[in-house]
Amino acid sequence: MPDRASDKTLYEQIAEHLEQRIRVGEFPPGSLLPSERRLAEQFGVNRSTVVLAFAELRSLGLIESRSGSGTMVSRPEEGAIRRHSPDWGRFADDSSFVRNPAMFRKVREALQQIPGLIDMASGELSADLMPTREIVDIMSRSSTLSYLGYDNPQGYPPLREALVRYLQRLGIHTTDTSIIITSGSQQSLYLILRCLLSPGDAVAIEDPSYCYSLPMFRTAGLRVFRLPVDRHGVNPGDIRLLHKKHRIKMVFLNPNFQNPTGALLSNERRIQLMDLASELALPIVEDDPYSLTAFNGVPPAPLKAMDKAGSVIYIGSFSKIAASGLRIGWMVAPRSIVEQLADARQQMDFGLSVIPQQVVATFLDSAGFEPHLERLRIGLQFKRDLTVDALRHKFNDRARFWIPEGGMHLWCSIRASFSESQLLEQSIRAGFVYVPGSVHGSESGCVRLTYGRADAADIDRGIAALRQAVDRAEADE
Repeated sequence: MPDRASDKTLYEQIAEHLEQRIRVGEFPPGSLLPSERRLAEQFGVNRSTVVLAFAELRSLGLIESRSGSGTMVSRPEEGAIRRHSPDWGRFADDSSFVRNPAMFRKVREALQQIPGLIDMASGELSADLMPTREIVDIMSRSSTLSYLGYDNPQGYPPLREALVRYLQRLGIHTTDTSIIITSGSQQSLYLILRCLLSPGDAVAIEDPSYCYSLPMFRTAGLRVFRLPVDRHGVNPGDIRLLHKKHRIKMVFLNPNFQNPTGALLSNERRIQLMDLASELALPIVEDDPYSLTAFNGVPPAPLKAMDKAGSVIYIGSFSKIAASGLRIGWMVAPRSIVEQLADARQQMDFGLSVIPQQVVATFLDSAGFEPHLERLRIGLQFKRDLTVDALRHKFNDRARFWIPEGGMHLWCSIRASFSESQLLEQSIRAGFVYVPGSVHGSESGCVRLTYGRADAADIDRGIAALRQAVDRAEADE
């Protein structure tokens, strides 16, 4: 951002910033620059300031504007000594890397560039729901940070031991040698996709599903098939059909307060699912970040707690029950799998930072952990109720949704005719951001509202902005 206290004018600072990006090849010759409006939003200045910056760059011969084509980086004149930058655009285009969905990138860009947005898109806790005081207290005690070298490839041993005790509360009985510490659920999933599956393998995910928003499934070259989710979770019969037709090799499920629907897999379906997995020798990857947020204070048993045949790889995360910034997740799996994944993870980053692992190990066994969970459940339920009340008041019967009994997401279908991209654009203009349903693989007309991130005081105003955006988007159709 430009420094308003600097002796240089804002337009000079912006011109120098863009010139540097052109010189290093970030904007190669012939490439289009962002629009004046977009740059004005990005830098937090008036459009006229960007116009002056462009004029400065044009006087240096670095850019040129063409009517109807926008502003682009100038190509070297004929006869001039050419200094060639690598064709970074071609590197990006030819890469096998798959980018995040365009809608998701638009949400992230809006949050980064537009101050003051009411955020019901980010899948994390608000600051008031995090145990900040407890974490700061732990970090202030020097005895906690006892070792700062490279860590065990499977993760900090005292943390794995603390997780053994923690998981027993959920009915999961394991050992520290069957646990690997990761930087969160996404790294856990990445390791599984890259190390246990091969390009062309068929897998099943829920629909809608957080997994659908993760390009890593396509980057790994997997064939992905969907399992419809209703308010009682997936239907095990659908898994049997997919296995018979496509020989799926693995199933990815989020059975407790599913992201994005908030659905809770019914006990009857859990039993059927575990019997089916045992019958077909079919591995299940259970992502379970929300169990301890159950609003009634009784966490639903994970599938792993019912696992008699060793069918389930269990993924957990500290992000959804405490603090995403600590970047601590874990996996429970057969020892041979843990060893292989630890080897692969060590090749990626040579092990996680030991500092957050020490902090989490101390917090899990501390007297402050249980009170924090209680405050978390109360806070999330309060925000859920505010969201439900606002939807009922602002939308009446035009919004259909299930009321989740835990977690931080509410899945809402809006009865209206609108373009999904137009609705998102109108909502951002109204000062509110959410995740469009198509990001999670669902049909258009659905939105994911994450009440865990929003400030309680902003929720009613945010839903009002969403209703305003719906009306405007519908009028534009």
